[in-house]
Amino acid sequence: MNVLIIGASRGIGFEFVRQYRAAGAHITATARDDAALDRLREHGARALKLDVADTASVSSLPWLIDGERFDVVVINAGVFGPRTTGLEAPAVADFDAVMHTNVLGPMRLLPQIAEALAPGARVAIMSSQMGAIAGRSNPASWLYRASKAAVNSVMTDAALALAGKATVISFHPGWVRTDMGGAGADIDATISIAGMRTVLASVKPGDSGSFFNYDGQRLAW
Repeated sequence: MNVLIIGASRGIGFEFVRQYRAAGAHITATARDDAALDRLREHGARALKLDVADTASVSSLPWLIDGERFDVVVINAGVFGPRTTGLEAPAVADFDAVMHTNVLGPMRLLPQIAEALAPGARVAIMSSQMGAIAGRSNPASWLYRASKAAVNSVMTDAALALAGKATVISFHPGWVRTDMGGAGADIDATISIAGMRTVLASVKPGDSGSFFNYDGQRLAW
């Protein structure tokens, strides 16, 4: 199996690398800094320097993966931004940072990886239940919520554009104990990624455009 993980320096992305590598997959993984790239190499991945918020960096990706055909692609790079509780207008810099990474990043990446997908490939974009409009009960961290609602829209359009070539889904990874999720989160990354890998192994073309919980439950959004 040939796997591409975008945003693998730590947390969820790195655990994807660790688990897929342990299962014998060939891994290409991206990170922004040299220390993270070295760590990925130490775990057997082909490590590529990539910043999803930088146009030139993303534009170089097709050249770096030329000739590859990936069975699984996970677009994981993301940032949380300011933690707010109400209608606190975000600073322009915060808005740009969150939207460029969480929304524009996947919109730039998807066209760049399209030609590197193996027949029947599975593409997962990391979203969040916080982005779901259905069932929302509070407005906390509304900038992050807006970005993840938008990325589910991006996922749906990618599923339509890649119909017949790849199955495209998005994930809520659960509330995971990572730097972003915090020490008080519900589950650790091992459980989250094991569940998402199971989903990725089982989804079919008819599932394309769906939003899944890490345990396989379909989520309304």
